[in-house]
Amino acid sequence: MPITRKWAYFDHAAVAPLPLPARQAITHWLAEAAEEGDTIWQRWSQRMESLRETAAAMIHAQPAEIALVPNTTAGISLVAEGLPWQAGDNVVTLANEFPSNIYPWMNLASRGVETRLVPVDGGRVDLDRIEQTIDERTRVVTVSWVGYATGWRIDPAEVATLAHRHGALMFLDAIQGLGVFPLDVQASGIDFLAADGHKWMLGPEGAGLLYIRREHLDRLRPLNCGWHSVLAGGRYDLIEFKLKPGAVRYEGGSQNMVGFTGLNASLEMLRDLGVAPESSPVADRVLEIADNAVAKLRELGMPLVSPHEGNHRSGIVTFLTPNQPPLEIRKKLADRGIAAACRGGGIRISPHGYATEGEIDRLIAMLRE
Repeated sequence: MPITRKWAYFDHAAVAPLPLPARQAITHWLAEAAEEGDTIWQRWSQRMESLRETAAAMIHAQPAEIALVPNTTAGISLVAEGLPWQAGDNVVTLANEFPSNIYPWMNLASRGVETRLVPVDGGRVDLDRIEQTIDERTRVVTVSWVGYATGWRIDPAEVATLAHRHGALMFLDAIQGLGVFPLDVQASGIDFLAADGHKWMLGPEGAGLLYIRREHLDRLRPLNCGWHSVLAGGRYDLIEFKLKPGAVRYEGGSQNMVGFTGLNASLEMLRDLGVAPESSPVADRVLEIADNAVAKLRELGMPLVSPHEGNHRSGIVTFLTPNQPPLEIRKKLADRGIAAACRGGGIRISPHGYATEGEIDRLIAMLRE
């Protein structure tokens, strides 16, 4: 990770720095684009299919269930706008969700669909409160795998089971967990999932993933349709509206080749490091680093916003700074080469698996000072 030459980088819950393999892949693509033009476009297209296969394998999906999308919002919106809603239907989500997992559902109000926000106390997600909010007109339960502000991590299988018990579908905003924690979409029963690659997957911005369980592909009204959506594909003189059978039908037109090239390299690196549906040594290391930070913050007397407990732990840790405003602390940390963010009323750190105990010690020393 070239970033380590300058920064103790604790801001992966915002935007990740690129690892060397992604940088090299993008640099190579730039040379190809400048020197070869579209004469090697087929090679780039094959790289997109490699990305689709790598992403599918990471979550135990089929490649045909993966669409390459610009970001999490785009993935959520394709599902929100594609489902066959009826006036009086509702969506259940959490009151502390990131806006990307609220606004696309609120945008359905003009079609008579209600978005219900479940209160979250102290950052802890209460499944009973979610279930109490569901009724016979609930069509979707949509939650984040990891809360962006406090780092509370849910068990997606528990939420999916709860939703299915009431005849609803389950959508997972996976952006704060994918790339670190193991996930099996088949075993967990997740119906839909979206995640941009620019956080824990260590990819560029503008290159993300959408998972649609195969049985739901024909349930959604196709949106963003273009030449890339149909079987005829590159046969531009043949106008025949026959959609491709997989999630690729939602990709529409030209793709972000350079962004997806970088994401492909990053996911291959994470795969080689052991991130898989059944286990992830990267997750073990992220939790080890986060636990270390939590212990030292507590010793320092810094109040934690994050309920860092058991299997709900993640790589996100947010703490309060009683003596100075968080923005001032964040700036002072940045001046010392420590990257963090202001979220949840305090300072949020989100170290990846390459962070070191020495970097955590630097953070603690700065806070003590």
